[in-house]
Amino acid sequence: MVVSIDNMVCRGCGLCIDACRRGVLELSSERGARGFTTARVTHPDRCTGCMECELICPDMCLDVTGGQPR
Repeated sequence: MVVSIDNMVCRGCGLCIDACRRGVLELSSERGARGFTTARVTHPDRCTGCMECELICPDMCLDVTGGQPR
């Protein structure tokens, strides 16, 4: 699986981080283009492709390639 985050759109709400049961994501200390701290992929090898992070994101800034929605 490949998890991509559009940091031009992400506002760091943390919903994707909370939704990921495998600990693939965490909040970055860096700020994105809009001035918010953003989510980042820290453990891509743990991703099972459940797409919970992508489905819960209100800004639609996540993309899980190769995943299967529940």
